[in-house]
Amino acid sequence: MVFDLDMIKAVYAAMPGRIAKARKVVGKPLTLSEKILYTHLHADQKIENFGRGKSYVDFAPDRVAMQDATAQMALLQFMSGGIPKVLVPSTVHCDHLILAKDGAKQDLKDSITASGEVFNFLESVSNKYGIGFWKPGAGIIHQVVLENYAFPGAMMIGTDSHTVNAGGLGMIAIGVGGADAVDVMSGMPWELKWPKLIGIKLTGKLSGWTSSKDVILKVAGILTVKGGTGAIVEYFGPGAQTLSCTGKGTICNMGAEIGATTSTFGYDEKMAQYLRGTDRTEVADLADKIKEHLTGDPEVYANPEKYFDEVIEIDLSTLEPHVNGPFTPGSCDSNFKICR
Repeated sequence: MVFDLDMIKAVYAAMPGRIAKARKVVGKPLTLSEKILYTHLHADQKIENFGRGKSYVDFAPDRVAMQDATAQMALLQFMSGGIPKVLVPSTVHCDHLILAKDGAKQDLKDSITASGEVFNFLESVSNKYGIGFWKPGAGIIHQVVLENYAFPGAMMIGTDSHTVNAGGLGMIAIGVGGADAVDVMSGMPWELKWPKLIGIKLTGKLSGWTSSKDVILKVAGILTVKGGTGAIVEYFGPGAQTLSCTGKGTICNMGAEIGATTSTFGYDEKMAQYLRGTDRTEVADLADKIKEHLTGDPEVYANPEKYFDEVIEIDLSTLEPHVNGPFTPGSCDSNFKICR
């Protein structure tokens, strides 16, 4: 077991009370994004009705994930702090320095030769400071996180823009710089401007050759490459529940291409199946017990225009598959039929 079950239990035990307190302060139903944000406020951060896109707020994420290229400076900075162990569960994943040229076996061998000094440094530092280490060839960071560490309702930061992939398992996962990771690993508050909220209501069901990437391509065509800047994109609706957990991850992963802070989905049966399928039955059982807190309040989804800054509705059954494109989303129409 690589995930921290005790930490997950603590997060879930505190969540209902913190959500109730936040709902009372705000005086309205909460979206899933707001629930996760409010339940991860730093201990010194006062609860209030924060201004979207205005208030700077201190948070306490549950996890930190670092890829090998960006982990180097982050760990050097952490070492200078004189702290004996990381204060938040953290991992290093050696994947970005793996070349792709001559085939898996040869590429891995060549990469270890070329970057062996870096890998040895990362491993030794990880062992010393209580950081999980995933050696070269162990897998791509985002998939490793989804299969082992992500859990519904959590908050994680990672030193890669595509950390947002973990939103497919119902969490808020945000790509940051190395200095931000050092703050969290050191137990310091992590600051983020309270995000705006974009709601994507999904209806219908994917058919034919369409897949989850066609959903985010549709969203990108509507919002363009900067339409999600400073916002969390929250997917909901009956169509969302038809998508697989990895499909949700694909959509959240590509949310980085529209500039979104992150993207997420509410907890559902597809996520429970994925957790059980990746040997995390205990996590699924815990999530099932508080599932009403791992999605937005019913009133929010019944009248989304009232609770989101922007709402987009997409009928999955009308989407068409796209083999290639867009090359420049900001200059294409919403269907990617015409690129200007």
